[in-house]
Amino acid sequence: MCFVTLTCRVLSVLLLLSGNSAIMAESVTIAKRPNVVLIMADDMGFECVGSNGGDTYNTPVLDQLAASGMRFEHCHSQPICTPTRVQIMTGVYNNRNYVRFGVLDTKQKTFGNLFKTAGYKTCIVGKWQLDGGMDAPANFGFDEYCLWQLNRRPGRYSNPGLEVNGMQVDYKNGEFGPDIVSDYLCDFITRNRDEEFFAWYPMILPHYPFVPTPDSADYDKSVFGEKGIGKGKYFKGMVEYVDKIVGKVVDTLEANGQRENTLVIFTGDNGTHPMITSLLNGKGYPGGKGSTQDNGTHVPMIANWPGRIPSGAVSRDLVDFSDVLPTVADVVGISSGHADWKIDGHSFWPTLQASGGKHQRDYVYCWYHRDGVRGQAKQLVRTQHYKLYSDGTFFDTRDDLQENKPLNVATLQGDALVAYEELTQKIVPHLAATKIADPIQNALREQLQRSAVKTKKDK
Repeated sequence: MCFVTLTCRVLSVLLLLSGNSAIMAESVTIAKRPNVVLIMADDMGFECVGSNGGDTYNTPVLDQLAASGMRFEHCHSQPICTPTRVQIMTGVYNNRNYVRFGVLDTKQKTFGNLFKTAGYKTCIVGKWQLDGGMDAPANFGFDEYCLWQLNRRPGRYSNPGLEVNGMQVDYKNGEFGPDIVSDYLCDFITRNRDEEFFAWYPMILPHYPFVPTPDSADYDKSVFGEKGIGKGKYFKGMVEYVDKIVGKVVDTLEANGQRENTLVIFTGDNGTHPMITSLLNGKGYPGGKGSTQDNGTHVPMIANWPGRIPSGAVSRDLVDFSDVLPTVADVVGISSGHADWKIDGHSFWPTLQASGGKHQRDYVYCWYHRDGVRGQAKQLVRTQHYKLYSDGTFFDTRDDLQENKPLNVATLQGDALVAYEELTQKIVPHLAATKIADPIQNALREQLQRSAVKTKKDK
């Protein structure tokens, strides 16, 4: 049971005056539910954070959040941005609700809808890339927004074009897109410091093209769009600017007296761009964005809430992005999903609590096709150690990061054999669900049936 369900403190004072008893008016105070700030970097894998063992980038803010909160070692996203956004926002696996790249089906409900219905002030800033037009953020539960690529695709970095609460706004004085959207978020926090709020910040950084940031000596305020830029040497500065912006958001919570009452979660939407190789625990670690290999889905996750999440905790539980929605709903004491919206995720709020509860998940499932083509998607189930694809290939992910050596299932022994047998059983219901719960395929089938009936009548 979450401690933040609406609790009331009733204070009664009995005064005896001149031999007569008088009862003062009863005072009732409703405790403020916690705020949630969810931040997701764009194309920043597990290896980019120092506290994860990353040796290439300076990430002091994220490292401190991990040191004073909880760091997850086995969090897995989808291989690229749209599948991840669809999954994290709805709590539903892609096999049941993914349409195609750059689209979130308008019939879906998101954590924005949940928080808004529960009376929270809601805001989204950063990268949209989910179609739906100017009304889409409101449709998905957000009161306010400051976004890139809502209904057009101008530049995102220096002199960006953004959509802000129904208006297209073009910046022309050397402004930096990530600064503008994070400033908007900080202003939202300041304006709503006396309210309960939920902020969703899918970051613009550090996605390609790799460009100088305002902290770079060669930042050029005259650059418009994204032409002629993209050198890998700027990626390090972009990662470190991510860290700086997270620090700005945390400082704003502190300045407004909301740090103690706010859960902050940081993660990444998929692996790092393949042109980037970083150091993880002293060894070269190639970016794997777009791949179902571990370096394509293994992302950082840090959760921090002073006084509520134990300091310096490390979770080795499995987490996937369908789990985020039920977790944040659980934290604030609101119901996730309903009869018409069956989520797939499991809350990891028990893991986050100091009591040391256990997350329910014992495997992660992934359905992935960039363009949503049914029948061509990769499907897999995995543990921390092993991974099984629907075509029967089986990998030891610890010893074979890039999946070059499938294990011979006929000769498996010990833990590998047990894992193979268990994962074989786990993948079966997902394969079945994909076949029967396919809205695109069902719609196409209905259309063909109507056409067949019409053709028969015409004859």
